[in-house]
Amino acid sequence: MFITREPTPAAPSDRRKMSHTRNIPDSMVPEWVTRGLFWAWVVNDAEELVTMGPWSREHGAELARRSPLPLPEWVPEGMSETHVRVAISIMGGTIYALSARGAATGGRSRLFQAALLGFGAHGFSHMTNSLSWRGYTPGVLTAPTVVIPYSALAMRRLAHEGVLRVDRGTVAMAAIGAPGLMFAIHDLTHRLLRSSRRRR
Repeated sequence: MFITREPTPAAPSDRRKMSHTRNIPDSMVPEWVTRGLFWAWVVNDAEELVTMGPWSREHGAELARRSPLPLPEWVPEGMSETHVRVAISIMGGTIYALSARGAATGGRSRLFQAALLGFGAHGFSHMTNSLSWRGYTPGVLTAPTVVIPYSALAMRRLAHEGVLRVDRGTVAMAAIGAPGLMFAIHDLTHRLLRSSRRRR
């Protein structure tokens, strides 16, 4: 006669380690953490969709004059509504892909975590820009109410689940990638629209 004993369930921390070893997404990281990046971005950019065009056309020349760094040639003239819509659409596709990558890896993806860190820092940049400008700048209303709270809660949950890695590589990707991506998308949009006008 053989006596069998049921296996002892693994502790949550052990399950996380096993999941990480097998490269299986950790189901304990809820989707609001990963998919939430895209939806928080949607709220922030909905504000920018409405305000960025008019604000840039009104203040573009002064913005270029105040900037300590050289800005692209189209900044003083401001952005057309078409430019704003195209740029936001391209950025939206990028953020959606990063969010999906986060969901597919249970939040472990370095790209996702760098995007999350950069998104949170982006919220603070909105606030410092408005303080420096001494007035409203596009995106500042949803930065302290959506962008920063979501980013802080998401990173806290990733840390709680033991999958957050804010190391030198992640910080570097966030610090360089976030502003670089925004500049590249606006520059690409400007070139696409200029090329389209020339073909007419």
